[in-house]
Amino acid sequence: MAILPFYNLRKPRKFDHKPIYYDPRKEALQERIRKVEIEMGVRQETEDYKPSIKGTFIEGTSHLRKSRARGDDSRTRESKNMRLLLIIAILAAAFWFFFIK
Repeated sequence: MAILPFYNLRKPRKFDHKPIYYDPRKEALQERIRKVEIEMGVRQETEDYKPSIKGTFIEGTSHLRKSRARGDDSRTRESKNMRLLLIIAILAAAFWFFFIK
């Protein structure tokens, strides 16, 4: 039987993405050209695109959507989790006291 080494666990590898075709000077130049074209009236000013990723995961799951609609936040979830752990501990102690002891 092998004993698992709990004291010498490997750390997970970190994600390190380096874009291949990224040129910050070219991107800054394109942004300046866009601003100048808007000032000169060549291009119509459109609203800058900003991805609306924040909150899409919550809206995609029904139980989190219901939780948000009820007004639950992280504190209420923590208190509910602690209450559940306390109930489990009391039930385990009662089971041990009445059936095992």
